[in-house]
Amino acid sequence: MEKRNLRKERIGVVTSNKMQKSIVVSEVKKVKHPMYGKFVLKTKKYVAHDETNDCNEGDTVRIMETRPLSKSKCWRLVEIIERAK
Repeated sequence: MEKRNLRKERIGVVTSNKMQKSIVVSEVKKVKHPMYGKFVLKTKKYVAHDETNDCNEGDTVRIMETRPLSKSKCWRLVEIIERAK
């Protein structure tokens, strides 16, 4: 019996839920500039699968890597950590 590899997980904020069963999640990272040493905010967007259309814009969510579901969608929603106010 084979064991599944560990999947990458990301935590971010939902920036768009206008698609059917899909959300766009933005992850903000603090990265140190290699030459000047200043910390810069970098934003990365992930398109994730939301089977139940449960997420709204502003929700904080956890997403997990999965097999490619479409051209740009290879992440899926694991849980909603915090709802938007």
